[in-house]
Amino acid sequence: MSTEHFDVLILGAGLSGIGAACHLTRECPGKSYAILEGRDAIGGTWDLFRYPGIRSDSDMYTLGYSFKPWTNPKVIADGPSIRDYINETADEYNVRPNIRFGHHILGANWCSETARWTVQTRRTSDDELVEFSAGFVIACTGYYKYANGYTPEFPGREQFKGQIIHPQLWPEDLDYTGKRVVIIGSGATAVTLVPSMTDKAAHVTMLQRSPSYVATVPLEDPISVQLRRFLPEKLVYRLARTRNVALQMLVYRLSKSRPGMMRRLLLKQVQWQLGKDYDMSHFSPSYNPWDERLCAVPNGDLFKVLKKGKASVVTDQIETFNETGIKLKSGQQLDADIIITATGLELELLGGAEIRVDDKPFDLSQATAYKALMLSDLPNAAMIFGYTNASWTLKADISCEYICRLLKHMDETGTRICVPRAPGDLVERPFLDMQSGYVQRAQHKFPKQGDRAPWKLKQNYAFDLAMLRYSKLNDGSVEFTNPKPVAKPAAKASAKPSAKKAPAKAKAAKKNAAAKGTTGKAKGATQASA
Repeated sequence: MSTEHFDVLILGAGLSGIGAACHLTRECPGKSYAILEGRDAIGGTWDLFRYPGIRSDSDMYTLGYSFKPWTNPKVIADGPSIRDYINETADEYNVRPNIRFGHHILGANWCSETARWTVQTRRTSDDELVEFSAGFVIACTGYYKYANGYTPEFPGREQFKGQIIHPQLWPEDLDYTGKRVVIIGSGATAVTLVPSMTDKAAHVTMLQRSPSYVATVPLEDPISVQLRRFLPEKLVYRLARTRNVALQMLVYRLSKSRPGMMRRLLLKQVQWQLGKDYDMSHFSPSYNPWDERLCAVPNGDLFKVLKKGKASVVTDQIETFNETGIKLKSGQQLDADIIITATGLELELLGGAEIRVDDKPFDLSQATAYKALMLSDLPNAAMIFGYTNASWTLKADISCEYICRLLKHMDETGTRICVPRAPGDLVERPFLDMQSGYVQRAQHKFPKQGDRAPWKLKQNYAFDLAMLRYSKLNDGSVEFTNPKPVAKPAAKASAKPSAKKAPAKAKAAKKNAAAKGTTGKAKGATQASA
């Protein structure tokens, strides 16, 4: 099997993977790279998910790349617009020729002797195994399974006569015109689907076990629209990005420091949109803001369809599915033609690939995250993991900047291996401090974080910007080395040692044999002494 070699391998051609390739092009133009993508298209999440109304829950001034202004007036963008933006960026930086589509990653093995990763893939077009090697690997695979989402075991599921659909596997030809739709869930997907399906469905019901915080955000940014009239596009984008980053950080900090106040503000804005007579128990979570992600609805579209009666919210638990719908534990029956299980994701790092270091399995869950980017004892590898309390790309951008700094530092110092080493007195904590069910189910699969920088996950853009863009690369936590020379095997002893190295007894034996005229015996003595 031939192995194609690159300086850098990027795993995944989604938002992060394309961004990583662009950063390499901009900052390390001499580095060769390839992107390994299991699917046949660019876009990752934004190409995979095709359910009605699919959109970002972050504004595009912060979800967009730092180097590529978002110019669309809609700052809460739909999936197709985001997919177009990613493809446009890839073409501007000539990334597409470097993508190996249809290469599903099976595993990766690091070799300390050669300072190289070997990545094994399966080419989906012909089911052949294909290997690639690289000096450095950047994993941009996201954090959930692409093959399937999470669906609980619902009693009586097989009895239901209608369709059951998970949003991650949305049928292209689904016709829900005039149908009764029940959406199980209360997260970002559910609050997106409800208003999007009321245009055709007879009625849409959001069935939730427990409520989530839902905040109304503007669909467009009027300030930026006005500034574009007399300021350059890049400057307008930078100003909007800075403003929105500050707002995100402020909301998160207030949610953690003054949760009672933030809870009252969030519930008050919902009450104002739904009316004073609406049952607020459906939007009053038992937890504090940002213990789980906030759900964003552009221009309050969810509340508008609820107020018009096109949709409704039911807070209850499922007792069983039956032929016509769902029976709840309260005794209520929800009849449905289509049931959508917006019940979350299955989390998975590195696309489920098996990682080995010098042919020994590497357990991700036993590693500690360094700067929430690299893992302890894992050489020449980075894992792009964005924010959970802000836009993913904010962290992805500065993480890629750090990787480029790191690669240039290694070139300048003539080192080929870099590996974080966690101190022995580090107190380990869960990597993600969130109560969301999908996070708790997968916490055992994730690496740990420490109790202090640079091993602590701050979830703070200002802190991470200073740490990743300006801090020392050789900070005492990363070990920089070169491959150790391979020890050469000891030379085998010769069957006929030279006279200079022959032992004294052998020389004496030869002399005596010659005197007696017994050459054969002398030869035997020499071999024995050798």
